[in-house]
Amino acid sequence: MLFGAVLAITWLILLIRYPTKALPVSAAALLGLGLVACWVLWQESRDARDLAHLELRIHYTPQQCPGDRPLAVELKNGSDAALQELHWEVSAYRPGTSTNLAQRLYESPRYDGPGDLLPGESWQDCLPLPDLRSGYRPNTLEFRAERLQGRFAR
Repeated sequence: MLFGAVLAITWLILLIRYPTKALPVSAAALLGLGLVACWVLWQESRDARDLAHLELRIHYTPQQCPGDRPLAVELKNGSDAALQELHWEVSAYRPGTSTNLAQRLYESPRYDGPGDLLPGESWQDCLPLPDLRSGYRPNTLEFRAERLQGRFAR
């Protein structure tokens, strides 16, 4: 932070002292910074659009999945790009409520998707339950994927 403050003060002094030389350099630097910012925003909006085309369903099905991993996950890639990696958090809600009953603990399970999933393909797996608040049974709850973060191949 100190380095940034010194750099800003130095730039301001040079701009005041030598405006004919510092102004074109400053304008070029601002233009370059603006181009980088536009490129980053474009990348993020493209990834957000591709994430919106993913269909991720989570169901509690202990009869179809092993006992230590009772959540059945179905993922369909509806985007135009291949999904390279995907991470999310599982939340648990009682039907009709908006209070998340899954606790976020350090030792909570991490949820990751498949390595590569081509457009139009599906992936299924069984995953562990998140840590639930005491007094709630998983068969009475709805599970949802939230805070999706992914990377797509171009």
